[in-house]
Amino acid sequence: MSSSLRRRPAARPMGKPSVKGLNSYNRWSSLANLIPEEEESYYQEDRLSDLPDDVLLNIVERLDIADAARTSTLSRRWKPILAMLAEISIKVGSVDPEHDRTCDEVVRANATVLGATRSLLEKRTANLHAIRCMRLFLGDASAIVSKTIGNTVATKKVGLVELDILTEKVTKTCTDDDMATYGRQLMAFVDACPDTLSGLTRLKLENVMIGGSDFPKIFSICKRLVFLRLDNCDMGSLSLLELQHPQLRQLEMENIYFERVDLNWLPELTTLTFSCWASPRDPLSFGYVPLLQTVSITNCSLSYHKMLKLSEVLGNATISNLRLNFESEKIWVKPEGPKELSQVFNKLRLVHLADISEECDLTWTMFVLQGAPSLEELRITVWDKCLMLRDESERKLHRYSEEKKDARTEWETSASAFKHHNLLVLRIFGFQSEDKFVDYVTAVMEAAVNLKDIYLLEKPTCETCPRRKIKDRYPRTTKQRNMVRSCFNMDMHPLLRIHFPVRAK
Repeated sequence: MSSSLRRRPAARPMGKPSVKGLNSYNRWSSLANLIPEEEESYYQEDRLSDLPDDVLLNIVERLDIADAARTSTLSRRWKPILAMLAEISIKVGSVDPEHDRTCDEVVRANATVLGATRSLLEKRTANLHAIRCMRLFLGDASAIVSKTIGNTVATKKVGLVELDILTEKVTKTCTDDDMATYGRQLMAFVDACPDTLSGLTRLKLENVMIGGSDFPKIFSICKRLVFLRLDNCDMGSLSLLELQHPQLRQLEMENIYFERVDLNWLPELTTLTFSCWASPRDPLSFGYVPLLQTVSITNCSLSYHKMLKLSEVLGNATISNLRLNFESEKIWVKPEGPKELSQVFNKLRLVHLADISEECDLTWTMFVLQGAPSLEELRITVWDKCLMLRDESERKLHRYSEEKKDARTEWETSASAFKHHNLLVLRIFGFQSEDKFVDYVTAVMEAAVNLKDIYLLEKPTCETCPRRKIKDRYPRTTKQRNMVRSCFNMDMHPLLRIHFPVRAK
């Protein structure tokens, strides 16, 4: 799989630190920035130190560990404030998800955290802080930091809530060799710091390739884990990952290079997010997941990806909230009949079919309505993303599908006789004054006999896209909206309301 196809999270906006707006993402800020840049007499008066304890405590709680530790050196007034903290966050410096970090930056960031951690934890024997979050770069210093924290955790007076392990390179530039190196560093970290991991409840890993027995080892140590995020992680070329854990409740997996992920035994799992897989076969299977309620599956389907049958992929899972995102590319689910979907769709209350390409017809989505008798709300988003790959040669190089994006999704509504009695709300994002939208809304109105509200909304906002308003036929004026309403037989639906919500700025 080409590295250019790897997904990456959007950059977090950074702002100038202030007393009012300071947060944990102002990581490189100097404490001097807490003091307004006014005349010299203001500094001499030190009005900040005159604030009540609870206000100063609120300020320190918003700092990362390095700046929090430095507050104790400001004056005698600040020293007791640090001891009042109920919990601390141990995080490395500025983390830009868009760009690699240099080796020097990684070493400096880990060293800063190490010094602050020792200062804050090793010198204290009582009233130890709870550790809310620890974010480190993989490397030699990370193991030293973790050992320091592990010694504290071992006292059973403090617990570590969240561990976020970062790598020097970001996902889009990582090679297989890089991931193998990070995998070895990760397992060295795990072997060196079992006490740190034993009390962990949340774990985030990125860009690591490890051996087949390593994930089970990590899960066996992290017995209290309730949240797990894996981004661009694997065990070699199209391998099998089997998951079982007694406490895990929320699982997020993105950029998946396993051949298949088997959720064998996760008795507490309630939420699953599964995005962007490489496998040409069914990428996911469900075993014992009795509490699973919410499933979100996203993929930019390429030419080698198969059409998935939800009745087979979801297995015996009976969920209430389903979101399928098609990334404005080929539709990757195969419409199925009510009999096939009766088990997995029986308890569905909310379905969101997101980022359907504008070239697609919408008739095929009626299979969801026919297969989910308890459905109360259906959401459809029709949108060609501005970041879609459009160059034909690039699309061929990266094996994008050349088929029509809704090919092989034909669906014949057996009929006019089909009626749905529980659907109350239909929302269409990206609505246009075109026949395919009007015909679709009409079909839903005829089927859903108790439908109460239809919301017809604009496309999602994209301020940087030059194509944003091209071919846009959203009805914005009162006259245009009345024309749209006149296309529907509203006399037959006296209690039905059609809304054109104003998009939030």
